[in-house]
Formats: sequence, C-alpha cells, structure tokens
Amino acid sequence: MSRFLRVIPVAEAIASLLAIAPDPGVEMVGLEESPFRILGSNITAPDDMPGFSRSIVDGYAVTAPDTAGAGEALPSMLISTGRVEMGSPDPGEIKPGTCRYVPTGGMVPKGADAVVMIEYTEEMGDQILVNRPAAPGENIVAYDEDFAEGEIILQAGRRILPQDAGVLAAAGILSLPVRRIPRIAVIATGDELIPPTADPLPGQVRDVNSIVCETFIRQCGCIPVSCGIIRDNPEDLRSAVQEAVQRADAVFISGGSSKDERDASAEVISTLGKVLVHGIALSPGKPTIIGDIAGRPVIGLPGHPSSAFIVLLAIAAPLLEAMSGQKIPVRTVPALLTAAIPSAKGREDYVRVRVRDGTAQPLFSKSGLLHTLVQSDGYVRVPASREGYEEGAAVEVILW
Repeated sequence: MSRFLRVIPVAEAIASLLAIAPDPGVEMVGLEESPFRILGSNITAPDDMPGFSRSIVDGYAVTAPDTAGAGEALPSMLISTGRVEMGSPDPGEIKPGTCRYVPTGGMVPKGADAVVMIEYTEEMGDQILVNRPAAPGENIVAYDEDFAEGEIILQAGRRILPQDAGVLAAAGILSLPVRRIPRIAVIATGDELIPPTADPLPGQVRDVNSIVCETFIRQCGCIPVSCGIIRDNPEDLRSAVQEAVQRADAVFISGGSSKDERDASAEVISTLGKVLVHGIALSPGKPTIIGDIAGRPVIGLPGHPSSAFIVLLAIAAPLLEAMSGQKIPVRTVPALLTAAIPSAKGREDYVRVRVRDGTAQPLFSKSGLLHTLVQSDGYVRVPASREGYEEGAAVEVILW
C-alpha cells in the first residue's frame, strides 16, 4: 500500500474522525456518584416543587385585602390565630380579619395569599397591627414556583455540578442516567522506548507519549487504558491493536506513522480495518493516521512528543470531546509577535510561544526536543490560508 494517502486539511481530517465517533451509551448511577458526569437524558420534576406554598420571611400570613390602605397612622388590625410550626403538615387556615405567624420556610396557612414581614407589624396581645399593605403573593413561594410536575430540571448533555446534585436531592431523584465514560487505549511503539522507571542505555529513550496521551485523555473526560510499549514488529503491533479494540472505545497509537519501513501502524490498521487518513496539512503532525477498526476510531500519532501533543490538541480533542460530552475550556490572550512566524500556505502551523507583557515570543526548536513544551505558555495557530505572520503582527495566543 502507499505510504501516504492524500494529505488533507485539518478540518477534513476532523470531520472524518467525528463521522466514526462511537456513542458511548448511557448508564445509571446513584446521585452521590453523579457530580461532574454528563447527563444522559433530560431530568423532569416528579412532583411540584417545593410542593407547598411557603413563606420567604418571618411574618404574618394574611389575606391581602385585609391590609389594603394600611399605614403607620392607620394600621390594619387583625386577630392572631397562633403560629405555624416548622415542618408541620397542617398550617391551619385563616379567614378574613385574622392572621397567623409563619417563620421563614414555613407552610403558608390555607386562605392566606400574602405574608407581611414582622418588621411591619406590632403585637398587642392577640391583636396584630399591620402598618403596611401587602400585595397578593408577596413574600410567598408558590407550591410549584421552583418546578412544576413534569417540567425539565436539567437538560441532557449538562455536566452535573454540585448545585445540580442539590436540586436533584430536593426532587427526590436518587439515581439518574449519565453518559458512560469512554475508554481510550494508548499504545506506544518503538524499539528505542523504555518505561519512564528504567534507566536508558545509549540509543534508548524513556516513553513520553504514553503519559502525555493518558493525561490528555483524562483532561477530556475519558478513561485512558494503558497498553504498554510494543516493539517495531507488525505482528506484535497487530496483536496489541486487536486487544486494544476489545478493551476500549478508541485507540491511540504513538509512533509508527511516518515513511520509515519499520513504522507499521498504517499497515496494521489497514489489515484490521480501514485507513481513512494518512497525512494531514498540519505542522507538526503531518504523518498522522486516522483509521477505523470494527467501529473504533484509531489515531496514529507521530513519535516525537511535541508533534504528538499538537495532534492531540488539533485532531484528537474534538473526538474525545464528542465522545465524552465534555468541552476543554479554551483560554486566549491577544499579543504582538516579537519575531516573524514563517509558514507554508495550505498548511496549518501550531507554533509554541512565550507570553510576556502583551507580547508573544515564538519558540522554535529542532524536532524531538521537549523544552519548548514547558517553557511556552501556549501556541499560535497559523491558518492554512496564511503564509505566516510578520514580526509585530497581532495574534491570538491559545493558552495551555
């Protein structure tokens, strides 16, 4: 097979990937396990909420007409019939000419349509002087004012926050459907790779991409499945990919995507499924592979960590966000370039920059070096329609 298929634009590559993004499905979880999960379907109120009319102040429940025209000089005089106890299922009833004390949160007695704040009343034995008129509904929360029975409380796709869990508890919803968290397999390939825990011999390097991929996968709301380091052997890689497809919803293969004869990712993917993309107009990251094996998206990442990281941001993130239902917050700052950024038209370039006092300094480095990843504050994306930026150009820096 050809080592490279047609090099395509970034947007086209993302569209190819999203077209095969699997639906992770929905599972039921208990309320205490639901925070920060993605809601799988709309949640509706099983009953009216709060379920009874209650006072939002300490005061006297009244009928509004009884207070019409009340003032300091000529207060309305009402007969107190007692008080409503908190938690009492029977607040009693008031009739014209009477009132009843009700604490904040207490149930409003039958017949009352307003509550006068205690500050606007004066007690004289069993008589209450009201020196301010009350409007119907004043200081009362209606029995269905929060949510009416059947009304949507939370929309599908919402990330459940602590306050959401509180509302669900108030509604008595103790279990709810959430999106299953996608599992993403990570395979590292290369004869030169050793685990980070090992001491490298000459010619060996510690595996960087696995931990970068796994951390990024978690950031996108998914679960990484580590499949270890695989030697540059097509049969070994084929076995590892077959196992990964069984264990996960998508597979990331680090390394093995370039033209080198030993780089077998494309061959293995085509044997087990289909290569959809091999070559993206992206720098760094041109040799990226996108494939489909048994309905599982497969991304072949470049072996160089800096290139792999850019591919995660530019290509993998939209897939992970689509599968998990979570969005990575994007923070940007405007800046003026301290040096020119050259680029070839027709290719998107992602250039790391250091931001200082409203300026962005491009950080260029040789392939495979890592220092710009930690010395930079973010990156500038050069669109395919541009031939770079001149020194002093105003750009938007996308922060890490």
